[in-house]
Amino acid sequence: MQTQLVHHHMTLAATGTEVGVAVVNGVLILGALACLVLFISTLVSIIRSSLTVGMKLIWMIFAFIAPFIGSLCWFVIGRKDARRRPGVV
Repeated sequence: MQTQLVHHHMTLAATGTEVGVAVVNGVLILGALACLVLFISTLVSIIRSSLTVGMKLIWMIFAFIAPFIGSLCWFVIGRKDARRRPGVV
């Protein structure tokens, strides 16, 4: 009876490979969610900025074409420029 119970639990236990795949999948899902949050916050920040409509459109197109790089560029370059020169093309 004890041997059957141990064998049953061993067949139900996850192998090292299955655990590794689950961890990798979890990390990928968290990374994708982080990129999505970054992208959405970029769009909100662009819309709320004091740039002209044309510059906002250019930044939004850039963010849609290259979501991760465009978002990083907005927060590193674009936001500073929008605060320094409001309404300037």
